[in-house]
Amino acid sequence: MTWDDLDAHLDTLPGTVSAYAGRLDAPPTWTRHPDATHYAASTMKVAVLLALHRAAEAGALDLDAPVEVRNEFDSALPGAPRFACARHYDNDAAVWERLGGGASLRWLAERMIVRSSNLATNLCLAHVGLPAVARAWALAGARHSVTGRGIEDFAAREAGITNLVTAADLAALLGGLAAGAARPGPLASPAGCAAMRDVLLAQEFRDDLAAGLPDGVPIALKNGWVRGVRHGAGVVYPPDAPPYVLAVCATTDLADGGTGGDGPDDACRLLADVSARVWAARHDLRPAG
Repeated sequence: MTWDDLDAHLDTLPGTVSAYAGRLDAPPTWTRHPDATHYAASTMKVAVLLALHRAAEAGALDLDAPVEVRNEFDSALPGAPRFACARHYDNDAAVWERLGGGASLRWLAERMIVRSSNLATNLCLAHVGLPAVARAWALAGARHSVTGRGIEDFAAREAGITNLVTAADLAALLGGLAAGAARPGPLASPAGCAAMRDVLLAQEFRDDLAAGLPDGVPIALKNGWVRGVRHGAGVVYPPDAPPYVLAVCATTDLADGGTGGDGPDDACRLLADVSARVWAARHDLRPAG
């Protein structure tokens, strides 16, 4: 396989497929529309995770202190009524079982990632704030990604306030966390980056990028999906090659909007195929040219 072959294959598919693949701390080996913006779906939750850990390291909040689990949130649109999440649209019954009770922000952040809980995400956002998430993106070097609202804030969405990502920005964020776990960097302390990486390694939805890897190969992963969108971004840790970051964003009719629990759709299979091809080239992931 050549990268030109992969691009030619992706050219035949409906919609826009963006990608970034390369080793950590090095220019990418392969990109495809890396700066094209896509609706973020749940990939924006990684920036929320980083904002939480940064706030905790600054002493602004305690990740282990209990907070109220409620389902009522301020809209990002000034003057709009408060909004709530729909339980049937969430992927994590465990958070809903605590409604009216309490949970730590650390536990909520974990559920936000490993089960992609929307309720947990909005609770985390309520405590850390959208400006802190914007700062997290900026520190990662993101150039186009925006987290403008919480999940299911329909008033804000209808007013044009949205969440956007690019493949390059997701690669910068995930790659920055992985690199920051090994040595001090701009995002958080090595211990904080390692803790976030470990949460991403525990991802339970594995129908896309992870499905293209051999069994047992670790990937620190966050994916996201709604109808018409399937994204995956992660850092892969081969046993026989240096770690590499892979981000694939697909805005395509191949995505039916189902969760990992519903089984893979054609968009999942697309991301798995790209992941398998990059895995096969893992020893050659060096800067192009």
